[in-house]
Formats: sequence, C-alpha cells, structure tokens
Amino acid sequence: MSTTTKPISFARGAPSLDIVDVAGLRAAADRAFATDPAGMTGYGTAIGYPPLREWIAEGHDVDPARVIVTNGSMQADAFLFDVLVAAGDTVIVERPTYDRTLLALRQRGADVRAVELETDGIDVAALQRVIEAGARPKLAHIIPNFQNPAGYTLSAAKREALLALGREHEFTIFEDDPYVALRFDGASLPTMVSMDADNVVYASSFSKTVCPGIRVGYLVAPEELIRRVITIATSTYISPSMVSQAIVNEFCRSGAIEHSIEIVKAALRERAFTLCGALEKELPDARFTRPQGGYFLWVDLPSGTDVSALHALAAERGVQFVKGSDFLLDGGESSCRIAYSGVTPAEIEEGVRRLASAYAEVAAP
Repeated sequence: MSTTTKPISFARGAPSLDIVDVAGLRAAADRAFATDPAGMTGYGTAIGYPPLREWIAEGHDVDPARVIVTNGSMQADAFLFDVLVAAGDTVIVERPTYDRTLLALRQRGADVRAVELETDGIDVAALQRVIEAGARPKLAHIIPNFQNPAGYTLSAAKREALLALGREHEFTIFEDDPYVALRFDGASLPTMVSMDADNVVYASSFSKTVCPGIRVGYLVAPEELIRRVITIATSTYISPSMVSQAIVNEFCRSGAIEHSIEIVKAALRERAFTLCGALEKELPDARFTRPQGGYFLWVDLPSGTDVSALHALAAERGVQFVKGSDFLLDGGESSCRIAYSGVTPAEIEEGVRRLASAYAEVAAP
C-alpha cells in the first residue's frame, strides 16, 4: 500500500463517528450523573441498571423479571450458551452466520449443524430434513433481521414455520436481533419473541443504535431461564457497567434514541445504495441481494475465485473486507462480506474501485 493511500475498511460492522449522536450521549450522561449518581456509580446487581431493565421490558411488553441487561449482546449470548448448551448438544446455525457465534459454540463442544441461508432467511424445509434425519436440536441460533454476514431478513412465513418446528421438536429458538431497528426500506416484521414468548429467547444491543463503545445489550427470556443467567452473571462480574447503562437509559427515555436511529438509517440507506451502484459499475461479476437495512452486504464472486488472494491484493491497495469462509464451517472461498456502515459514500466508491482493481488481477489468466 502506498504511504499516501488512505485505508478504507469494509471489515468492521460499526457506524462511523459522523453518525453517532455524541452531543446527545454527552447530555444523557450529564442527566444520569445529576439524577442518580448513587445508582450509576455503585456496583449494582447482575440484572443490570433497574430503570433501563424496566424500559426494555416495557418495549417488549414483558415483566422486568424476564429481562437481564448485560455488557453487550455478545455477553448475553455467552451467558445463554453457558446455560443451555453442553458438550455434544446439537445447535442449529445459519449458513453463513456470525463468526463469533461459531467460535463460542465450538468452544463449548456443541454439535453445530449449519443450515443453508436463503435470501428470505434460513431454509426451514432443509432444517426439517436435518431433524427427520435424526438430529435433536437443543437450540437454533437465528439472526432474523439484516443478518450478519449476509444482510438477509427472515420472512414472515418462515418465522411462523420456524416457530412451529421449534414447538413440535421442543428446541429453543435464539432470536439474536441487534439490527432490528435499522430497517431503511420495506415494512418491519414482528419479532418471534412477540409471537411465542415461551419458546424464544431474544437478544439485542444498543451498540448498533447508540454507539459501539457503549457496550450494552440484553436478553429477554422466560423467567426461570433469566434466573439461571443471573446466577452465572453474578459469579462472572457481580454487575455489568452501571455507568454505561444509566447513560443509555437517559438516552432512551429522552427520545434521543429515536433521533439517533433515524440519522443512522438515513446514512445506511445512502451507503447501501452507493455500494450496490458501485459494485454494479466496477465489479459486474459480483452477485448480491440489495439490503433493506443493517450494516452488511454478502457478495458472491464467480465460482473458483480465490478470495484469499483477493483479500491480500485488496490489502495492498488499502482496502479491507472479511472473507466469506470466516463465517462458515466449510466453503465460502469465493464470497466475502462488505460492511458499509463505517464508510462514507465517497470512501465506498473509491474502495470498490480499488477492490475491482484487485479482482482484475486475481481473475486474470
């Protein structure tokens, strides 16, 4: 990479600073310290900051006893896996899925079964065939909205079918939903936890709607499961960050979060549109589905394309992305994930030009 070439990262799923409401967060912090200095500076308990727990419960129309607030949704995921997944348990995941989920499940010795992800969500018919072939899932991990890494959304019909399958075969559906608020096109769909609160565990995060550094996530689940998670959380860290959670509470209750989400969605819409247009112009071999929200675009290149070589050549040109193979137990050698959330439209256009230059070198005879 030339010393004068500005790095452009399509690798990180995070909003750029220009669309983070820093002023709103500063004001929320000032209010939190003024109104509840004792509550936000003390240890607290493993349930999280009580006023934020209550705000989340109201939003999901559940009792607060069904909610635990954690240090980010990855912490929530880890606690849930510790409670529900033992070595040898069968866990269904989407193919592809979030790489950290694969890592967490494999570290716990789970029997991970990847079921193909289609543009309208997991192939429920294929999942049923896996079960008919003898699998007995304990858990199905699903990212229903603007999936990471693919950007796809689970359709209404598939949500119903998946819930029915879970009830019939007695497995828990883990609805991992950090991107739900970031829809910039199309109509929103009901969460699965709102459709079946007894068989679905729901997780989400404020990292995508407030800012990544806030590190506040949560679980919504049956009360008995939440009690078990609280036991693990207590022995892990006594309590999560009361300061972060108190700031998020003020940010949410003031209405600033709605304003923040609208700013982020407008930026994401423009960036996704720019990315798709740039790919169509500069890299016509790329195949992708235009996203309706979220941070990510999954790109398939012609079969046989060496994306590992493309990754290296793009890095020489100052461009980063994530290889598709990172999100799969096997395969994905000709695919990649492009995150458009942290780059401006001008950076996207320049980044795709560099990526196309690297691809031309890879594709050359």
